[in-house]
Amino acid sequence: MSVSKSTDASQPNSNNELLYSSLSSNVKLIRNTLGNSNDLIIREITIGKAEKHTIAIVYMDGLSDKTTISDTVIDKLMLDLVEVNGSETDIETIHQYIKESCLTAGDTNNISHFSALYTAILNGNTVILLDGCTFGIVTSTKGAKDREVTEPSTESVIRGPRESFTETLRTNTALIRRKIKSPNLWIKSRVVGEVTQTDIAVMYINGIANDKIVAEVLARIDRINIDGILESGYIEDFIQDSKLTIFPTIYNSERPDVIAGELLDGKIAILVDGTPFVLVVPALFTSFLQSAEDYYQNWIVSSLIRLLRFLGISLALVAPSLYVAITTFHQEMLPTAMLISIASQREGVPFPAVVEALIMEIAFEVLREAGLRMPRTIGPAVSIVGTLVIGQAAVEAGIVSAVMVIIVALTAICSFLFPAYGLSNTIRVLRFPLMIVAAMLGLFGVMFGIMIIILHLCSIRSFGVPYLSPFGPLILKDQKDALVLFPRRALLTRPRLVSQKNNVRGHKYLDTKKRNKSNV
Repeated sequence: MSVSKSTDASQPNSNNELLYSSLSSNVKLIRNTLGNSNDLIIREITIGKAEKHTIAIVYMDGLSDKTTISDTVIDKLMLDLVEVNGSETDIETIHQYIKESCLTAGDTNNISHFSALYTAILNGNTVILLDGCTFGIVTSTKGAKDREVTEPSTESVIRGPRESFTETLRTNTALIRRKIKSPNLWIKSRVVGEVTQTDIAVMYINGIANDKIVAEVLARIDRINIDGILESGYIEDFIQDSKLTIFPTIYNSERPDVIAGELLDGKIAILVDGTPFVLVVPALFTSFLQSAEDYYQNWIVSSLIRLLRFLGISLALVAPSLYVAITTFHQEMLPTAMLISIASQREGVPFPAVVEALIMEIAFEVLREAGLRMPRTIGPAVSIVGTLVIGQAAVEAGIVSAVMVIIVALTAICSFLFPAYGLSNTIRVLRFPLMIVAAMLGLFGVMFGIMIIILHLCSIRSFGVPYLSPFGPLILKDQKDALVLFPRRALLTRPRLVSQKNNVRGHKYLDTKKRNKSNV
């Protein structure tokens, strides 16, 4: 180990510069670089009797486990290291002895650059520096506070696992490995963010996931150039295919069982340290209308619920615009009794149907956002009471009709049917331009708007996979888990456009089935 390097710590130093041989110079530079922060702990101790050696133990308070440092680092280093193999020791021998014999807990690695030192201590590890040595030793002592695994808050189910991801990356990867105990579950690590140095893990099942998609995911993450990543939404914005679409092209979930199921389909999961929401690519439109509970109950019930969700998304999107179009241009489509009832209710309403619809929709969206941002103890009460009071008062004041209140309430209820909150936001936004087009062109405008939305959906891709697959292009084999759900024994193939490498599930089951047919 070279010790001929200059020991002047006052000269300019970059993070990529090698460590000094002088312990005091290293300590001085570390303190200056970190601004003498009070959570930086540097403890210098002297070991040996006949020959004294000074070492420094560097770690960050709050990120490292003090008990681990005391028991497995400091206590071990206080041993008498004067004689090893019956002879006087030099600094290189002591360095090797500390790494191989003294430090018994966790991984130990050598570092030679200040950049590696800062990364290590800011990740909760402990660095040991020796006077006269240009190499440091990193030992794992992570011990930051971690939120316990709790029940999911945004994807609740009646039947199914009751655990969700946390904000700690290693906890999240462990939750997935508990579901998939296969050596083919691989993890590729990346660090993104010049300042935050956020850890990112890309998980996939080797042999099932498409190698080209895996390589594309890693390439897009490597191209990210930003100072900080605070949530997985940052990554989503950088790596998605189309920047000019309102539809979510990357799926996210906080449930380990959902992510495990997506991995088994050949998809790739992206885990970001500091957030409980895991990204999944490629994402299909049908993924946002499927719930984890669909696979835990009877397939007939699940199929009916899925059809109900597709009906709900249709009503949430077009119900207000249909009301505006029919009451404005196509009154002849209504039965006479209903037409008279609606006309009597609208008698005294000073606004046209489109303005009436916009007022009620905007009022409901304001109440919804207010309920989300308020404290949990009063948020639901304010949103419910506000909706009832405002709706009833608006009808009695003659500002809106009772039918319009019913339409808005039906639209709101249908928007809560979506398992994925991202698609619900998209429908909320698209509802307004459809109402405006309906007010100008009637049902022709509504149909024109729906055609534009469908054409846009057909043009979207998620990491090269068509967004509307398996409807566009039409893949008959994949219809078993799309609009409806077939029995589990019939789901023997993975999505064809997602997993092109290994498209068959359960080889043993298929072989047994073929043998039984041949015996017959």
